Amino acid sequence: MTQPAPSAQQGGPGAGPPLELGKDDPGPAAPGGTRLFRPDLRTLALLGVLAALILVGGITRPDEFLATTNLQLVLVQSSVIGVVTVGMTFVIMSGGIDLSVGAIVALASVWATTVATQDFGFAGILLTAVLVGLGCGLVNGVLIAYGQMVPFIATLAMMVSARGLALLITDGNTQIVTVESVLDLGSRSSYVLGIPPLVMVFALVTVVGWLVLNRTTFGRRTVAVGGNAEAARLAGIDVRRQRLYLYLLSGLCCGIAAFLLVVLSGSGQNTNGNLYELDAIAAAIIGGTLLTGGRGTVVGSVLGVLIFTTITNIFALNNLQSDVQQIAKGAIIVVAVLVQRRSAQHTT
Repeated sequence: MTQPAPSAQQGGPGAGPPLELGKDDPGPAAPGGTRLFRPDLRTLALLGVLAALILVGGITRPDEFLATTNLQLVLVQSSVIGVVTVGMTFVIMSGGIDLSVGAIVALASVWATTVATQDFGFAGILLTAVLVGLGCGLVNGVLIAYGQMVPFIATLAMMVSARGLALLITDGNTQIVTVESVLDLGSRSSYVLGIPPLVMVFALVTVVGWLVLNRTTFGRRTVAVGGNAEAARLAGIDVRRQRLYLYLLSGLCCGIAAFLLVVLSGSGQNTNGNLYELDAIAAAIIGGTLLTGGRGTVVGSVLGVLIFTTITNIFALNNLQSDVQQIAKGAIIVVAVLVQRRSAQHTT
């Protein structure tokens, strides 16, 4: 008895790009398509939560929270983890995970701030941070895509190794940046129309990430691999190569974030990027990215970052303990996961 040929919706050999079929479909495939021009209920809900937090901050600490300098601070603090989250969103959408992003940020920041690197000036620091990020992403990608290692294990090994190497390089000391052109980027004199350069970089990475996800075959392949890797393979997608590229992208984002952190702090430390992996995953989850892959948005992830950063800022201004902040963040993550599960049940 012959088996029926896979249908287009199943991603068979004769199927078109999986995401194209879901353009006008309100189901899971649609968020990876062009529907971002028409925000869905989740995006509107995230905007509502962010607006509510701004209202709370304005009521509890109107003079401090609504001050221009504080709003600029919130955006600057969102920039570093925001860039990491954009890369994490792509990885999770493919059905993977990257636990090493925080350690990669730490390693890239200390490698880029060694005395030997600083001798090459601004370009040397930036290039080193990016190359270290890409190198770590390459190792992760090769181990996962071609070594058939589970992403959790491979990136956990990278997390431990990168932290250890960062500690070895610094010997536990803080490496101070002496390159004036790098330090100037973090000063208020470098703001353009009141916008810090770090925020501009974050915005640029977000726009590029959105375009790549929604306007390129790379984005469609990412969603297809996350939705059904076997169907994607039958449709002609090189799944292993796609996964390699995704971890390279995550590493690149970590390298950029490391440079931004160096600009922000004026130093490199082996403790940089602590818990960034958890913050990035949490932001992506509440932004609507499924941990099982196949669905997610860059816009939602960025809103998740802004929500978490705003919560932290409000709690700090109201002198609330950090443990209360963590409890609030944990509650938000639980609610987001429950909403995801409910949405998935309605679409099946």
